[in-house]
Amino acid sequence: MDRKALREALVEQRLNLPDRLQRADLLQRVMRIWLVGRPDTVIGAYWPIKGEFDPLPALHRWKEDGELLEESQRKRIGLPVVDRVHKTLTFHAWYPGCPMENDAYDIPKPKDTELVVPTLLFVPCLGYAPGGYRLGYGGGFYDRTLATLQPKPYTVGLGFTQGYLDDFEPAAHDIPLDAILNDNGVVWPVG
Repeated sequence: MDRKALREALVEQRLNLPDRLQRADLLQRVMRIWLVGRPDTVIGAYWPIKGEFDPLPALHRWKEDGELLEESQRKRIGLPVVDRVHKTLTFHAWYPGCPMENDAYDIPKPKDTELVVPTLLFVPCLGYAPGGYRLGYGGGFYDRTLATLQPKPYTVGLGFTQGYLDDFEPAAHDIPLDAILNDNGVVWPVG
């Protein structure tokens, strides 16, 4: 199956999961437990589209846990903003209720909030495979962004068990993720 057809099939499967909300609840729990003890104060995430898992409730809870910290240690969440010229992403501060506007791809992004640099980046996985490889929508935004971000953030893919691809062949430009979480727990690294 070519990648375009595979992407279409995976989106269709994900949108039609009869238990997607239950799987999302499980992945919220996995994510919250995984975040315990992480030293990061700025985490990048994404606005969910096409039935993707929504990481924002777990991240908002993570952020609330740090509200009493000193200003320099306050936790912050960043959402991507597309750089149309370089086709990369920058991250801007997000909080519930912050002003939003749609980007060139009709995906909500923070409006007029400050630029943040995440040390941990949650990445949506349409599909994922052994070795920490992910299949996205084919735009290459995350791969180009990760190739330029300094320092490189720790990258964690988020997806449902339905997206696991045991025979996926990564392309030469694919950058493996540091970890992948699904509704069953940590699936990468193995062990």
